[in-house]
Amino acid sequence: MALKIKTVFFCSSCGHESAKWLGRCPGCGEWNTFVEEKVQTGSKGSVKKRGLVESSRPIPLSKIESIDEPRIPLPSKELNRVLGGGLVAGSLTLIGGEPGIGKSTLLLQNILSIRNRTILYVSGEESATQLKLRADRIGKVSDNTFILCETSLESIFTQIENVKPQLLVIDSIQTIASSEIESAAGSVSQVRECAASLLRYAKQSGVPVILVGHINKDGAIAGPKVLEHIVDTVLQFEGDRQYLYRIIRAIKNRFGSTNEIGIYEMVERGLREVTNPSEMLLSENRDEEMSGITIGVTTEGARPFLVEIQALVSSAAYGTPQRSVTGFDQRRLNMLLAVLEKRARFRLAQKDVFLNVAGGLKIVDPAMDLAVVSAIMSSNFDVSIPRATAFIGEVGLSGEIRTVTRIDQRVAEAEKLGFKRVMVPKGNLKGVKGTFKIEIVEVGKVEECFRSLFE
Repeated sequence: MALKIKTVFFCSSCGHESAKWLGRCPGCGEWNTFVEEKVQTGSKGSVKKRGLVESSRPIPLSKIESIDEPRIPLPSKELNRVLGGGLVAGSLTLIGGEPGIGKSTLLLQNILSIRNRTILYVSGEESATQLKLRADRIGKVSDNTFILCETSLESIFTQIENVKPQLLVIDSIQTIASSEIESAAGSVSQVRECAASLLRYAKQSGVPVILVGHINKDGAIAGPKVLEHIVDTVLQFEGDRQYLYRIIRAIKNRFGSTNEIGIYEMVERGLREVTNPSEMLLSENRDEEMSGITIGVTTEGARPFLVEIQALVSSAAYGTPQRSVTGFDQRRLNMLLAVLEKRARFRLAQKDVFLNVAGGLKIVDPAMDLAVVSAIMSSNFDVSIPRATAFIGEVGLSGEIRTVTRIDQRVAEAEKLGFKRVMVPKGNLKGVKGTFKIEIVEVGKVEECFRSLFE
């Protein structure tokens, strides 16, 4: 049957297909997300793309052998931790992040350190000369890494047959286009078709494939949501370009946990692993005590580290007091201020409150509430808090200090870094095995915490 071209509409958020334009997508509920594209219909290639494996048949679950997935360890320990031990053979991994955050640098410095595998790096955004300059800046050269600057999917598969790589990197998936689809590169149908073709190649050949993806203004992976469903692992590479720190976290991982993160520091020669983030995120002048500064113990995934909270409370110079926040949730700060007003009887309604999380991190852990309210009251009274004191606890609407998760790991992290005292929710350590040398102060209400600090 001859190929026909027809016009259809795709949702740019979830990939839902419709014969006509719709204001609201019935699949995901988003508004004004439908885009018009031309697609080909017919029997060409339909037999070839029927399944992932050519000869597949149903097998009883009891007869399937349980074997460990073979993994390819990467040179970066932080990346290995997030992946769950390395790349799984035949897996499809997607790495997303803002432009210029360091995605290509992270991949390039990892694959250039692999000496025992043939690697094909396909770049649709940069020339071979640009990649060579980046490799020289990183200070690594490899004879088993091949660079291909191409955007045609068919040409890429031709070179794959010639090189026969053992690891394939596509940078980025939004720049790759197939000649079978009558639409521009980066469109919903192109991204979906190219990702599906690369998935079939990975599963049939057993070669792990890494895709680099752009993100939209909301911070989500650009392209249809179906792209995240196709891949096995979705990694988010994030950080503020004004700061040196980068965090990579797993949003989806079929072969490991999503509770792990990796932390890097951007330096002149690329990305450097941060093995102990707590020491880097704390202020260097720890001997000088100043009001409005506290240390809270937070967790990113399963990894605890200490963060410095800075607060400044001053009389409102204008009629409406300001509430300025950096790295913390504005609405949660307003809630904590309301708790201090109502439950602890502190008058902060006519005062400006400024809050900052040092190091450029964005904290969403509710266990930082106790450190935040303590920093606010320290600045309000202009009384410094001993720098050897750490805070752990969530503040409820009635002023109680609620229990938090992973309390033993948080306390152990504070003790390891030389802190002398830690304030924790009352009863949170019940059933926790092990003894701590650090002084533990249990508090049940914010008033108890303030009395212990300021009396």
